[in-house]
Amino acid sequence: MKDSTKKIFEDLFSDYRALEIVKSEIISAYDILITCYSNKKKTMLCGNGGSASDCEHIVGEFMKGFKLKRPLSTGISILDNLQTPLRSLSLVSQTSLITAIANDIGADYIFAQQVLGYADEGDVLIALSTSGNAENILNAAHTAHALKCKIIVLTGKNGGKLGDICRDSDNYCIIKLPSDETYKIQELTLPVYHALCAAVENEFFEK
Repeated sequence: MKDSTKKIFEDLFSDYRALEIVKSEIISAYDILITCYSNKKKTMLCGNGGSASDCEHIVGEFMKGFKLKRPLSTGISILDNLQTPLRSLSLVSQTSLITAIANDIGADYIFAQQVLGYADEGDVLIALSTSGNAENILNAAHTAHALKCKIIVLTGKNGGKLGDICRDSDNYCIIKLPSDETYKIQELTLPVYHALCAAVENEFFEK
């Protein structure tokens, strides 16, 4: 880890001292993401309600420059106007597919079906659930695990059912944010994923 990357995490834990309790889990999530992108794999994200918005936000930070420039040098003019992405896919965005799955299979499988279709071995599922009990998130996690993906979970301090399954496999990294109130969990979620996005970007693109 670069010194400049370490500084990103030092600032996170200085600004949000409540997160010290999950410091090792956050660093583990970083390591998983570095391995994912080093191996040219992708992340997929799922969540409900406010967590769905966070999924969109995270994808936005991965898919183009966040804090740093990510120039392409291909010699092809149209490509050189673009930025190097860290491939990331929001599973909350595909309205027609989601409603078709909900109608034909069941709402509890709206993310699992997409994981089945999109996942490759070595990809990472980032699952957001403040309660840890959302069935559609649980099903997505089980499916990702079956397909030999890693799973990063952001949830509340109880962990819920996701906390139970995460104890059973090294494929899971669960970050139990230190609150049991939904809005407070969401308020802590944002600085965690901003730090992770910034740190991963920094490791690959900082000169």
